[in-house]
Amino acid sequence: MKEIDIHAISSQELYKYLTSSVTPRPIALVSTVDKDGINNLSPFSFFNVFSINPPILIFSPVNRLRNNTKKDTLNNVSQIKECVISLVNTKIAQQVSLASSNYSANEDEFKKAGFNKIKASLVKPCLIKEAPVNFECKVNNIISLGDNGGAGNLIICEVLKIHIDEGILDQDEQIDPLKLDIVSRLGANWYGKTNQDSIYKIVKPVSRIGIGFDNIPQEILSSEILSGSDLAMLASVDTIPNKKNTDSLSLKTEEKHTLAKKLLEKGKIIEAWEILI
Repeated sequence: MKEIDIHAISSQELYKYLTSSVTPRPIALVSTVDKDGINNLSPFSFFNVFSINPPILIFSPVNRLRNNTKKDTLNNVSQIKECVISLVNTKIAQQVSLASSNYSANEDEFKKAGFNKIKASLVKPCLIKEAPVNFECKVNNIISLGDNGGAGNLIICEVLKIHIDEGILDQDEQIDPLKLDIVSRLGANWYGKTNQDSIYKIVKPVSRIGIGFDNIPQEILSSEILSGSDLAMLASVDTIPNKKNTDSLSLKTEEKHTLAKKLLEKGKIIEAWEILI
């Protein structure tokens, strides 16, 4: 395994390793305004949701590596402690990339990147009309993580109101990930799309406690056919089911494991257990 001594490489090299490995990252397109009323729009991929009650989003503008200067967004939220955080889908990804250009503080990225403003209900910064989801936020706190180039600044935002494009909702009024069509940030110039081939479901053992790997019979646990993912699915049941499928009694171990693997690929965990036991 390759080892990286972070003290033996440059900040630029460290940036590449971190941003290429911690992926995919959602992108926050952040709308802010300074004390003179000048709008700013900038994307950040150091971003996520960190609390539900209160509803907290955090993004982090990083001090520029080349000259250790601070981003306009950070300066703006230090003056006016409000922002709008918008999500980015494939329809606006190219415009968002353009908005990341190092425009001067007195230039409006809404105009530069071709976005339309909508007046927010509770905060001074504008909503982005083209974005699928807009969060109106107040800035509760700003935490500096260092003084050097590359140091982050955590902008802790409390969500006050959410605006959702109805076109991304399913029949139950819930957000459909395929309609949301979110774009994620990878390393270098790479981005990710959300499509049918890139997403799948894993049923969480919320209402039950899985038996765990340590309760799987050794013959199954040592299988050369079943992967760690397969075993995790088997270990997610709260109890090993009773055998109902007697057709597998005559099968060899490898045949049982191969058949069980195919069932697990279809999400049929109980049926797989009935083959294996």
